[in-house]
Amino acid sequence: MRTLLLTGPGGTGRTTLAAATALAAARQGTRTLLLGTDRDDTLGAALGMRTGPAPALVEPRLTVWRPDPAQGFRDGLAALQDRAASALDLLGAARLDPEELTPLPGADDLALLRALREAALAEAHDLLVVDLPAAPRALALLAAPEELRRCLRRLLPPERQAARALRPVLGRLAGVPLPTGALYETAARWELELAATEAVLADRNTVVRLVAEPGPAGADAVRAAALGLALRGLRTDLLVANRVLPEDVPADSWLGGPLAQQRKTLAEWQGTYDVRTVPHLGRDPRGTDDLAALGAPGAAPEAAPEAAPEAAPGAQPGAAPGDDAHAAPVEWTVTDRLAEDGVLVWSIPLPGAVREELDLVRRGDELAVAAGPFRRTVPLPSALRRCTVDGAALRGDTLTVRFTPDPGLWPRGR
Repeated sequence: MRTLLLTGPGGTGRTTLAAATALAAARQGTRTLLLGTDRDDTLGAALGMRTGPAPALVEPRLTVWRPDPAQGFRDGLAALQDRAASALDLLGAARLDPEELTPLPGADDLALLRALREAALAEAHDLLVVDLPAAPRALALLAAPEELRRCLRRLLPPERQAARALRPVLGRLAGVPLPTGALYETAARWELELAATEAVLADRNTVVRLVAEPGPAGADAVRAAALGLALRGLRTDLLVANRVLPEDVPADSWLGGPLAQQRKTLAEWQGTYDVRTVPHLGRDPRGTDDLAALGAPGAAPEAAPEAAPEAAPGAQPGAAPGDDAHAAPVEWTVTDRLAEDGVLVWSIPLPGAVREELDLVRRGDELAVAAGPFRRTVPLPSALRRCTVDGAALRGDTLTVRFTPDPGLWPRGR
């Protein structure tokens, strides 16, 4: 199953484009599931029908699902109370009833990740279109599975579970309580669920589609989003320029200024991304007829008939827009230059990165990379763990980090 994640700056018609994209794919014969978690049911407003926690059929081959984050939060906390029943009883704690619980901040995002994982693993559809939140929040949401797994591994290392049978004895000898088996079992279950979600996001059939209005604010937002996605190694397939004004606007119209800004931004985008335009209907689209009138690109857009623009960030050289290779994985490659320069070079694609906003910190076998407001900590490839950092440089849209073999750790004869 292919997964298409749509995000972009807030207020740019992102949800409407998600609905229009899913509708276009369904009418092309693809069994499509449209997923969103907006509490205000903006998906329903675009589709012209109510959506909710029960999947609903919009038309043949198109189903919409908007899980209830409140119910998921209540169910999760109730299950947690059941697993910790003995500890709560020992403390004399009074349990919380599901009816008195209200979702905490972040419950919507967790519900979306859970629904994304369940829908992808169910494989009941050929395409999953996900209406993500606005770009800054979406980037944090997409980073959550990897970051949470890293925290779990640091706080509860799996290798320490080997002494499970000895924990009661060790606890009495040390005089302090040690983590119980239930804690490790819960951590293992979380690890499995997070790993499954991360696998869906990292799958080569998962791509991110950016939606933005062409203009100065949209250009800044797209630049930041592209950088954050590249740092996470997430693939992009298209940039959809939404609410594009018609070209026949009179020169003396008040729309002349916005149209000029739009033309300038589109020219800049077309030199960097695979851009598709969606017209401004002059009204808020409502219902499937309006969504179809937008002419939104489907899930597998065909190559443009004219000269193709340069490949989008993360695309492989020579890939045509719409090809599977166009959404190839964003590779962080290690180049062996030991014979020439005595170093190994790790190349990290960071389109739009600014030298003054980059930061690198090595911590043991991990490297923390900060680019603007975004940060990611990644494990070093095995060969680089036996090296010391020799320097780094930003060349174009690629950050290169040089590593020198440590004589005390590097295998002899290499």
